[in-house]
Amino acid sequence: MKHGWFYLIGFALLMSFDTLAQISFKYAGDHALPVSADIAWLLRVFGAPWIYGAIIGYIGSFFTWMSLLKYAPIGPAFAASHLEVVSVMLLSVWLFNEHLTPVRLIGAALIIAGIVCLGFAESREAPAEPAADADPA
Repeated sequence: MKHGWFYLIGFALLMSFDTLAQISFKYAGDHALPVSADIAWLLRVFGAPWIYGAIIGYIGSFFTWMSLLKYAPIGPAFAASHLEVVSVMLLSVWLFNEHLTPVRLIGAALIIAGIVCLGFAESREAPAEPAADADPA
């Protein structure tokens, strides 16, 4: 695993930015109620910090994702980019008093199992790297 630490830090950063964006959007949406089509509503939305957390989260996840795509295998990378679904679900229990249902837990377990399966499949298919001290002749 040549880029192991890069993947670990990169995907943790990606999940953090995605989670920040989703949680911030939820707070911004709650803060935006009641919706009205006027300047006062826009000022209320953009006057709250949550909308900026969402923007920062999306910009951060975009640049993190672009950096990861240079090196990470696309299958596991795409699957791992959806880990924020699990992190947002767990944080929503704490922050928004949402309930964990058996269906949500099964869905989270399937997401994680899919990522693990893709990671193992990709590591088995990766070509072996030549030894550094091997004679090229």
